[in-house]
Amino acid sequence: MTADRAHAVIDLNADLGEGVGDDESMLTIVTSANVACGFHAGTPAELLATCRAAVEKGVRIGAQVSYPDRAGFGRRFMEMTSHDLIADLVYQIGALEAIAKSVGGTVSYVKPHGALYNTVVHHEQQADAVITAIRDVDPGLAVMGLPNSEVLARAERAGLPIIVEAFADRAYTPEGILVPRTQPGAVLSDSDEIARRVVDLATSGRLRAIDGSVIDVSADSICLHGDTPGAVEHARAVREALAAAGVVLEPSEPGKR
Repeated sequence: MTADRAHAVIDLNADLGEGVGDDESMLTIVTSANVACGFHAGTPAELLATCRAAVEKGVRIGAQVSYPDRAGFGRRFMEMTSHDLIADLVYQIGALEAIAKSVGGTVSYVKPHGALYNTVVHHEQQADAVITAIRDVDPGLAVMGLPNSEVLARAERAGLPIIVEAFADRAYTPEGILVPRTQPGAVLSDSDEIARRVVDLATSGRLRAIDGSVIDVSADSICLHGDTPGAVEHARAVREALAAAGVVLEPSEPGKR
C-alpha cells in the first residue's frame, strides 16, 4: 500500500478454479486469481480453463495451495511433518506452473488456502514448511498472507517478496485477525456494507472490528470470496465503489517490508 492514500493502488483477488461459484464473472472484476491446485478442490481441466481465462483477461495468477483435504475443502487443520507438507506444496505449485505455462501464463505468487492459511498465521513449523517449499521452487514467487503473520515474517527473512492481504467480506477481531467462520457475524453479506469497508480500508488503512472498535489493517490486496452467496454482486459493488473513490485497481507490486 502506498503512503499516499489519495492515490492508493489496490489489488482485488479471488479464489477460483474450485468448481464452485461464477469464475467467468469474477475474472472480469478481480485483478488477481488464486487458482486452486487440486488438493482441496479443482480438477486438471478446471485449472487449465481457469488459467486460460485469466491469461485472456490479463488477470495475475497465483497458486492457492492446501492441505490434502478434498473431503473437507481444505478447511480442516492437519498435523503434518515438514517433509510431507513441503513435498505436497512443491507438487501443487509445480503442477499449476505447468498448467499456466501451457496457456501462455505464469504463476506470480502463492497463497495458502483455508485451514493452512489460518494455521500459518501462528504455527511456526508449518509456516517454515510453506516458505521452504516456495523458496525451493522459485525464490521469485511472492507470498500472500495476513499482516503480522508468521508466514510473512518468515518470507521476509528468506528474502521472498510479500503481498499483504485483507478480506472484504470477513469480520475482524479487535486484535486484527479474522473472526472464525463458526462464530456469528464472521461472514458479511450486505454488498453496500462490504463496499464501504473496502473503500475505508484502501483509503485510510482502517476497518471497524466486530466489537465496533476501529483497527489498523495494512493491505496490498483484498480478497473477494467467489464461493459465497451473492459473491459476484459483492465483488462488483466493491470494484465500482473503489473506482468512484479514485482507487487504482491493479496488481500491486510485491514488496519486502
